[in-house]
Amino acid sequence: MAWLQDHLPSALEDWEEEGREGTLELILTRSVAAEKRSQAHVNHRPVTQKMQRELAGLLVEIHGQNDQQRLFDPEEQLRLLDTFGGMHDTLQGYRERRARWIKNAERLEGYASQEAERLQRLDLLRFQVSELLEAGDAVRDKDALLAERARLRHAGGLGLELSGVSFGLFEAEGCALDELHKATKVLEGWAAKVPDVEEPLQALHGATAYLEDTNNLLASLVDGVESDPQRLDELETQLVVVEHLERKYGTDAAGLLVRIDELQGELDELQALEAGEDALQEQVVKDFESMQQSASRLSKGRRKLVKRLQKEVESALEKLGLAGSKFCVEWVEVEGAPDAELAHLRRMYGPQGAEKMEFQLSANPGEPVAPLRAVASGGEMARIMLALRGALAVRLSTPTLIFDEVDTGVGGRLGPEVADHLARLASHHQVLCVTHLPAIAARAAGHLKVEKTTEKGRTHTHVVALFGKGREMEIADMIAGGGDQKTALAEARRLLSAAPH
Repeated sequence: MAWLQDHLPSALEDWEEEGREGTLELILTRSVAAEKRSQAHVNHRPVTQKMQRELAGLLVEIHGQNDQQRLFDPEEQLRLLDTFGGMHDTLQGYRERRARWIKNAERLEGYASQEAERLQRLDLLRFQVSELLEAGDAVRDKDALLAERARLRHAGGLGLELSGVSFGLFEAEGCALDELHKATKVLEGWAAKVPDVEEPLQALHGATAYLEDTNNLLASLVDGVESDPQRLDELETQLVVVEHLERKYGTDAAGLLVRIDELQGELDELQALEAGEDALQEQVVKDFESMQQSASRLSKGRRKLVKRLQKEVESALEKLGLAGSKFCVEWVEVEGAPDAELAHLRRMYGPQGAEKMEFQLSANPGEPVAPLRAVASGGEMARIMLALRGALAVRLSTPTLIFDEVDTGVGGRLGPEVADHLARLASHHQVLCVTHLPAIAARAAGHLKVEKTTEKGRTHTHVVALFGKGREMEIADMIAGGGDQKTALAEARRLLSAAPH
């Protein structure tokens, strides 16, 4: 259900729309055409072949000659151990902590790889912000500085000429201001007699006011115009700095003010990154310690499982003709410090946990235990697989198990024991078994015969369900190569009658 919710929610939606209760019907189909790629469907909806394989793996587990070799893989062995002990939640918690640690550790590595570049940029930004801030007042007041410099550069001539203008307009005999006053008095006399004179009179009043304001401005300006070589040098120095910065940054004074804000913002970000790096370093250490603790809990839980799994597997192996065999688990735990290289730590703390383990077996008394791949023959491998599956039967979630010639290397004497184990598995799963042993075929609840025929040069495969006499004849044929032999037929009947169906 969880897989469907994550990968194929449409199947659950169809189910809810149909109002079904109990089990969810899933129909997996695959169409293979000669002229185009095969197509996969789930409940008649197109899906990727990868998705269909994943879903099929949740429903059906196939064990054949090649699949038994998976037992040699330590990762598969570790998965079986976790399944046996119901360690999924503990393993999932470890993986979540490991993923968080890796994510932050990779971010921290990114900091380290860019450290030199970041430091260079910080130095440059600090210098640029410093020189722009130092010249900030001059940049903001550039227009006022230019005006003051112009006055100081021409202080001598400007003061003399402005004084002359002021004298001529406001102080000399017959100056402009006096003439305006005279004209105003004349018009005021006529304004009472002739109304039309009022408008030019008001204009004269305005001109007089403007001229008086001009007098005040010129007086103030003349008073402020003083030769000051030292102040002029200061202004020249400040303006040279501003002009240099304008050329350097390719903008005017207003643009320099904007540039100060931009550079200061970038500087603040990089400085914040430095503080963030320190915080991230602390977080990585915490994440690593959290992952280590989770890995330790996982390891302790696994260790507690070993004796119980060993007892159940050895008991099953004894029933399967491997009495005196010894089954055990050997692993190597790893340790690592958070300051080690990330790639090394990721190998040490892999997705399966912080230990490497391997199933070991001594198939005969007196022989030392060794990894399965070194001691198990084909027949022993099949029986070990059955023993493990028997121990895991209740805990395996896969509803259908298919065994392809699991009896390879198993003699007729052990056939009934293998059949018993398959029958026990069938109490928890749907079990399909391809077999050549009559004892196993007779124990099954149903019997399907697969045969090939050749018609017109083409080979055809047929699957036929056998019942009653037909099944007796087929099992007799498996016993003696001929269903017409009375002893073989009698043995077939005995096997079928002895099997509880």
